[in-house]
Amino acid sequence: MIRIMGLDFGSKTVGVAVSDPLGITAQGVEIIRREQENKLRRTLARIEELIAQYGVTELVLGYPRNMNSTIGERAEKTLEFRAMLERRTGLAVTLWDERLTTVAANRTLMESGVRRERRREYVDMIAAVYILQGYLDSLERNVHE
Repeated sequence: MIRIMGLDFGSKTVGVAVSDPLGITAQGVEIIRREQENKLRRTLARIEELIAQYGVTELVLGYPRNMNSTIGERAEKTLEFRAMLERRTGLAVTLWDERLTTVAANRTLMESGVRRERRREYVDMIAAVYILQGYLDSLERNVHE
């Protein structure tokens, strides 16, 4: 039984998703919010609580490359966050290309009839689901090749 956690790391939030015990589907869990971008201690502590609660054995972190594949400031901060996660949890953290996940998450919420002002409340968690689901699907493809 494997449990993988997907994380969408933003400047003020972290969207969290977790796989089912078979590692087939991703479900949104919560959005961790913080007042200031660099105040990460409580965010990391909450991630550790969720890892324990769900029995997570692996982490997947959305990696925001620019559309032309270059790396910007957000990607640099993501790499720093990855290092903190690995130190705190002792778990491997896989980076996953998240270029279009927020766009897809917004589209899903729009198609579901969620009003624009409410979308921001959910978009990071849905983006984490897309990140994790993309990773899970890639594992599934590798098994069948």
